[in-house]
Amino acid sequence: MHSLYLGRLSEEERSTLLNKLYQIQNGKCYICGQDIDLDIQQYNIDHIIPLNGNPRGNDDESNFALTHDSCNKSKSDANLTIARSLHRLKNIQNHVQKEDNRAASLKDVLLEIDGSKYDFHYKLHDGYLVYTLDELNDVELHKTPIFVDKLSGAETCFIEVPVEYLYHDEVINPRGINSSINLLVKEFYKKNPQLHLTLARIDEDKIKVFDGQHKAVAQILLGMRTILVRLFINADVNILTETNANAGSKLRQIAFDKAIMRQLNNTQYQEKVKKYKLEHDLAEDNFSFSETQLCDYFKGDRMKTYIIDAIKGAITTSQENKMKDFIDFEGKGKSLPLSHSTFDKVFLAKFVDSKRILSTPMDFKSEDGRNPRELEISQISKLLSLITDVIYVGKFNQEIGLNRIESRIVEGKDVDITDEHLIAYRMSKEEILYAWTPYLLKLIKMYFLNNGLAYIESSLFQTPFDDQLWKNLENFLKNLALLPMWKDRSMASTHFSGKHPQAYWDKVFETGKTPEGVQVLSNKLDYMNMIK
Repeated sequence: MHSLYLGRLSEEERSTLLNKLYQIQNGKCYICGQDIDLDIQQYNIDHIIPLNGNPRGNDDESNFALTHDSCNKSKSDANLTIARSLHRLKNIQNHVQKEDNRAASLKDVLLEIDGSKYDFHYKLHDGYLVYTLDELNDVELHKTPIFVDKLSGAETCFIEVPVEYLYHDEVINPRGINSSINLLVKEFYKKNPQLHLTLARIDEDKIKVFDGQHKAVAQILLGMRTILVRLFINADVNILTETNANAGSKLRQIAFDKAIMRQLNNTQYQEKVKKYKLEHDLAEDNFSFSETQLCDYFKGDRMKTYIIDAIKGAITTSQENKMKDFIDFEGKGKSLPLSHSTFDKVFLAKFVDSKRILSTPMDFKSEDGRNPRELEISQISKLLSLITDVIYVGKFNQEIGLNRIESRIVEGKDVDITDEHLIAYRMSKEEILYAWTPYLLKLIKMYFLNNGLAYIESSLFQTPFDDQLWKNLENFLKNLALLPMWKDRSMASTHFSGKHPQAYWDKVFETGKTPEGVQVLSNKLDYMNMIK
């Protein structure tokens, strides 16, 4: 809103106000915190609290701040304090995305403000949690009453936790920060009461937030150095994880994507394995039991799902899997060639049998490197890396990304789109991936048959691949990437325009022609000849 106060200032008075704000802010932009050079940069004097906001700001000197003109124009909220908070978060998110290719979480915000530094020293005494914060030079012995939940029997208390003692629980809550944080920052700024507290548990002498991380982040962004939490004492991780997973699936309280659900199921799997060992008096390193025995013992507990998700999770996060650097796990960006959904449906669903549970001991043949599950994880990860090396590494340009590739070609605005990037982009379309990845499985089965090797069709990757088979797969992928159609820009307005069904591309690879009879390839895809 236009400022009558600024409009009435003389040029000299305005210059005095400008210099005063510059000194108060130490020459920094109120929003981004970077230096402002008044001689060469454009700047803006704006209300910190908008005149028509809630709360309503005053049109006087106490409510003005100096900003870069560009920061003011692109600010995420009319209130400069909120805009500054969200800008700070955006910087953290951009850094984490660039460095680790993931969404930022409470963990990253805490590290940015010098939090997550100290262990929590406490004891339980006469119905109280007694604790100290002496690393912050607080020598007082604090105590707070412990409440026992009548339904669950859980022991909890309420405590204000300095950020130096606060950690993000990546086991129970592996999610990143989503766009709801913007609204939460505004709610906390307006001093509106919240419906529930941040929840945390004590684990390995650390206070770990497993629910309400967005509420904690919102408060931290607004300058809070202590967070009120409901603290669970001696909590059962399995129960908390199951509750969190149910909130994102059965109860639909929060939106969990498949990647997060898989992480939670993997945690459930690890906890079930621990429980099985404990209740069968087995040593920690004893894996003489099978997946089948786990399923039989934990009937009705979705054990099969936990096992398969643990396998798929191990493949996704494997150090051997280079493809993970080209997967958009958040599903919102346009810079990476594969969404997690596509990766899951095309590769994991085709390569891992979701129905096959092994009856052999979990440590079967581990000593000689022929354990079925270990082989499966390793060989699928290696194949994903091989695909990545052939199609993506040094070829797919994340700065160009996926946005309007075919449209830009049609419009003649494709000078920066290299052939290698175009090939990677087109080969990565979900419906096209669906059509060519089965040829990899055909090659593996044909190799086993030709060499007299026994295999189970649903568990191809549990049989060791020799060097020649790997060479065959590599040659096929290289020859596949050399098909002329991938870099034929004249096809941007036809075969690669929009989204054709998988059957369209199945027909192209099977016959060389589209279902309408239009020639796309010179011949059908001769996959056996392509291994040479």
